Amino acid sequence: MKCPYCSAPDSKVVNSRPSDDGASIRRRRECLNCARRFTTYERAQLEPLMVVKRSGPREAFNPDKLLRGLSLATEKRPVEPEALRAFAYGFEDEVGAAEIASEEIGKRAMTFLRPLDDVAYIRFASVYRDFDSLERFIEEIRGLKNKDEG
Repeated sequence: MKCPYCSAPDSKVVNSRPSDDGASIRRRRECLNCARRFTTYERAQLEPLMVVKRSGPREAFNPDKLLRGLSLATEKRPVEPEALRAFAYGFEDEVGAAEIASEEIGKRAMTFLRPLDDVAYIRFASVYRDFDSLERFIEEIRGLKNKDEG
């Protein structure tokens, strides 16, 4: 396993245990070059979940891409990174289908973020829904406020 810090090609496994969901193995590794430690997750890869993009092409689902989007939305917000990681890496198991539209991934991510943090939800929604005006942004915030009051 390549070290994420120094890019050395070799590391050793220091600790290995099943993850919380039992569908993957969490491994603590130590770089043989720089001696820094990092965590990797290993899981069985059966048939990959295929994502149907808005423009039509298909690509394999990448939980790191989803996690990156969630992390950007929750940056400097009181949201546990482990909750984001669990959602992103458990997403494929929750879908239970061979393919999913990218719009559905966005909807599910917004549903996940909504109860966690309103600001993170709005940040994610602004990118996912591609707000093209301030009015559209304000409309989304009013919708949030109305749901909270109702």
